[in-house]
Amino acid sequence: MTPPALAICGDIDLRIAADGTWYYHGSPIGRKELVRLFARVLPRGADGSFWLATPAEKTRIRVEDAPFLGVELAQQGAGTNQILRLRTNVDDWVVIGPDHPLRIACDPGGDGPKPYVAVRPGLDALIARPVYYELAGLAVKGPAAGGTAMGVRSAGAFSSLEQPAPRIAPDLNIPEHDLS
Repeated sequence: MTPPALAICGDIDLRIAADGTWYYHGSPIGRKELVRLFARVLPRGADGSFWLATPAEKTRIRVEDAPFLGVELAQQGAGTNQILRLRTNVDDWVVIGPDHPLRIACDPGGDGPKPYVAVRPGLDALIARPVYYELAGLAVKGPAAGGTAMGVRSAGAFSSLEQPAPRIAPDLNIPEHDLS
């Protein structure tokens, strides 16, 4: 038997700011327990939209960057046995590695690399700048596409901390003389 579809209640004026602060009708939600409750029922749709989904209904919310913020790093062991755990602003802990990969994105605003860790399917944590610097302090050379890169080892995997090259627009087949 197929479960009934959730009632879609449209959009709600709930926003997660780029700094990890949750807002309702423009006011910050001050109760961390309420934010944690909302975070537990936050999936991402196939179209990239974010929802609060209860067993009975779901409503779309706005997320400026990533729904979570990586705020604390814990290190166990060293070398190939190293485990790096990241705590989010909603007190979830994830082990950086194959199940929760780290990725570096280019910041279109030019503020340097933007590091993220996958927390749940479709839901990332933007790693806070001080935590990123902690990761950089643990960096070692490791394998990367096209050679080696500086990165961190955790849970048996190597994650590059190097910012990818900016994306270049595909060849538009414009003759050189038409570019002037």
